[in-house]
This record gives sequence, structure tokens and C-alpha cells, in this order.
Amino acid sequence: MTQRNGISGTSDRILHSEASKIFQQANGIDHEKIQEADDCELEERGQEGGRRVSVAVTGAVEAPDGGWGWMVLVATILVLALTLAFPSCVGIFYTDLQNEFHATNSETSWVPSIMTSALHAGGPFCSMLVEKLGCRATIMLGGVLSGLGMAASSFTQSITELYITAGVITGLGFCFSFQPAVTILGHYFVRRRVFANAMSSTGTALGLCALPVLGNYLHTEYGWRGSFLILGAVLLNCCVCGAVMRPLQPKRHRGQPLMNHGPPPPDENSESKKKGRVRTIWSSMLAFLSKHMAFNQFCNNLRYRVYSIGITWTMLGFVVPLVYLVPYATANDMEPSQAAYLLSILGIVNIVVRPPFGIVFNMPWFKGRHVYVFSAALLVNGLSNSICCIGPSFHVLLAYVVIYGLSMSVVGSLMFTVLMDVVEMSCFPSALGLLAVMESVTLLIGPPLAGILVDRTGHYFHVFFACSAVVASSAVFLMVSFCWLDKKERKALNQVKPPTAPDPAAPTIDIVPGCQYSSVSTEGDKDKASANGAEYITSV
Repeated sequence: MTQRNGISGTSDRILHSEASKIFQQANGIDHEKIQEADDCELEERGQEGGRRVSVAVTGAVEAPDGGWGWMVLVATILVLALTLAFPSCVGIFYTDLQNEFHATNSETSWVPSIMTSALHAGGPFCSMLVEKLGCRATIMLGGVLSGLGMAASSFTQSITELYITAGVITGLGFCFSFQPAVTILGHYFVRRRVFANAMSSTGTALGLCALPVLGNYLHTEYGWRGSFLILGAVLLNCCVCGAVMRPLQPKRHRGQPLMNHGPPPPDENSESKKKGRVRTIWSSMLAFLSKHMAFNQFCNNLRYRVYSIGITWTMLGFVVPLVYLVPYATANDMEPSQAAYLLSILGIVNIVVRPPFGIVFNMPWFKGRHVYVFSAALLVNGLSNSICCIGPSFHVLLAYVVIYGLSMSVVGSLMFTVLMDVVEMSCFPSALGLLAVMESVTLLIGPPLAGILVDRTGHYFHVFFACSAVVASSAVFLMVSFCWLDKKERKALNQVKPPTAPDPAAPTIDIVPGCQYSSVSTEGDKDKASANGAEYITSV
């Protein structure tokens, strides 16, 4: 009887939801700004003899596309400025850390490399926290972790302790903050989502511009320990930004969190008891890996396999110049303030260039050519590292950071656009999750390998030569591989569909040879596609 009453109440709610939709249609409410009920599912549970009945009730949440969404956009920009750009300013304290702990270049470079690696590798775990806690709580948790990690770093007595505090704890905190921030931004903006994402991507450039100046001032006034303590307090502002990002639909009863898409999981208590605890844990682990790690795409999709291998190889030398630029300049008698300004100029170039590049590359002419533009920019980025070997003067390094910043802006704008081109949108979150984990490996070992090279040779310019070779070779690999794949695909299409003689009775239609049917995505299709799952978004 209780179960019947529960189902009857659920039916009333469904009828009420349908009546609301009819009312919205009658009043001309824009349904392009209405998101599906993934964000506000409710569970009605009736119990009879210990058995639970779960019914998902669908509703609708209206995306503001403005209003409080602008505050969420500003908070997202600040989160990206505090998290993604932070590892690059650690180079300001590089020499002090070496002298304090009597460490080699290789040992000291593990600090920013572990931080960057944890920032990328924690993506799947961050997604799990978002599903359990929601975006707001996860962002605030990340702010607490990163703040405590940097504050604890100021009290460390060995380089190993610094690996744990500044590397692992702070890096995971960064991961837990920036990913949910960009994800919830996509739920606040639907019609203006492209503009919102383009504006949020300037947060990384803003951090590259401001954090080196702040770090250099703190280093001059308080030393590296006092600077780390103050920077830890600054990172706690991620908690404030997370508090601003309120859910669109507050949770009622035991509703699903904001980012829990799809129907609620089936009740498998009886089946779990039969399988046993160990088998249940194993099956849960496999389900987690299949959801957040696209191993099937890596094995079956050749384009994704080539792209992920190329990007993984790229990251071995892509961020290393940012770590060693300041030590290279100061080792050649440049003032620390001037060396810090080089990173700020790099950030300014990214702020100015990224939004226009995003608009230009969204034009129809670039459709299908994104990977070649991306590879060309990556080639320029790699070759630009050789400029540092001309000399350590300020003007030479200034020319270097401008060229590096321009190519870096193109690479950052197109990296995930190319990934969307090579995999289906429904597989994008898991494909990006696997790519982030693969990147974290080379991001982890890149700076230490460069440190070994400096220790063996005694000169920093060898690092820039090595980075130039690594990044340029990965660009050539991507360009040649995708050119070969495109040629192979065109040849296969021509062989599968040979030309046939036209029917004289039928009217003639001019068809471009070799042209196959292809759907052209509209703005609404992109919004629907991006709502299929939680987004993993990072920035370069």
C-alpha cells in the first residue's frame, strides 16, 4: 500500500511537470535555454519489507545566460588564475630552494613537476567528488587543500617534505578547484557558452601576468618561506569563488548532485551480497575506469591514439621552458625583477591574443583543418625555444616570450577542439580523462630530466635545445600522421563507393566527386552534445 501511494505521488509530480512545460510553451519561454533534468533529479523512495523503490522525476532548470552567471564567470576566471598559472611562478623561488635544501637542479625541479602532474592526473578523482559532493563543495575543498599545502610548505625542513606539501597536496587542490569551476560555468551559460568559455580561458593568462609580479615582491620582502605562507592564504580565495557558484537547483530531499547526469543507478544490493565484497569492489573499479578512462577509444580509434601519443610526447618539453626561464635569466646576471616580468609579458600576450584566436578558429573555413593549424603552431612553439640559445639578454628573451606566447595561445585554443574532432562528443569526457593521465606522466618526468641535463652540462641553454627538439618532433609526428590518415580515409571512401552510370530516366544532379554525407552541427546541437556528460576542461 505504501509503495502504491509513493508511485501515485510520483505520477502527480510527472503530470505537474508536463503541465509546467505546456505553460512555458504557451508563454513563449525560450527552450534553448532550458537544460534537461539531470541537474535536479529527485528520488522518491518507498520502503516495503526493507526493499527500496527509486523513481527519477524529471524537471527542467533554466540556464540564466546572464544574471548571477556573470558572477560565476568572474569567479571561474579567478580560480583559473590561481590554479593553472601557479606552477609557472615557482621558478622565482628556484634558486632559494636549491640553496636552502642543498639540492641539485634535478631534485629541485621535482617540486613544480609533481604539482603540475597532480593537477592533471587528479581529473578522474575530481569527477568522482563532483558526483558525490557537487561542484560548489568540490571547489571549496580544493581551495582548502591548496591553501593548506602551500602554508605547510613554508615549515618544511627537507626537499622530500616539499614534494608532499607543495607537490601532491597543493596540486590535487588545484585540480579539485579548476575543473568543477569550468564545468558549472557550462551549466550557467547555454546560448552564450562559447563566449563564456573564451572569457574564462583568459584566467590562466591573467595568472601568468599577475602571479610572477606578486611572487617576486613577496620574495624580496619576506623570503621564500614567508612567500609560501602568504601565497597559501591567497589560494584560500578559491573557497570564496566556490561559494559564489551556487547550484542552479538546490538539492531537495535526497536529490542527485548537480553534475550527476542520467538516471539513478539501479538497486544492486542483493546482487552485491551474492558477489561478495571483493568482487563488488573490482566491478566498481572497472565501471569507474570505463566511465572516466577511454581505453576502448585508445584501442579502436586510430586518430585518438595518434593524437594522445603526440600530446603526451609534447608535454615532455612543453612546460619545461616556463620552469627554467627565470633561473636561466638570473644565472646570467639578470635582475630577478626583470626575469619575473618576462613571465608577466607572456601572460599579457595570452590575454590579448587568445579571445581573437578563438573567434577566428571558429570560422567555417577552419572546419577539418584544426589539427594542421594546431600542429603548425606547435612546430613554431618548439622552434622558438632555440631563440634562448642566442643569448641571455633581456631583449632576446623578450622576443622569445612574445613568439612563445603567440604559439602557446594557438595551441591552448585548439588542443581540446582537435580532441572533439577525433572522438564523439559522448566519449569526450572519458577521452580527456585518459589523455590527462597520460600527460601527467611526461609532465612529471620532464623538469627532472631537464635538471639532470643542467647538472651534467652546467648550462641552462641545453634545456631549451632539448625542449625545441621534443616539441618540434611531436608537431611533425602529428602533422604527418593525420595527413596520412586523411589520405587513407579518402582512398578507402573512393574504393567503397565506385561511380555508377546515371539512370537516363532520372533527373541529373551535380554531386562533387568523393563527397560523402556529413552532418553540420548547429549551435543547439553543440549545446546538447556538451550536456551529455561532465566536462573535463583544462587549459594550457
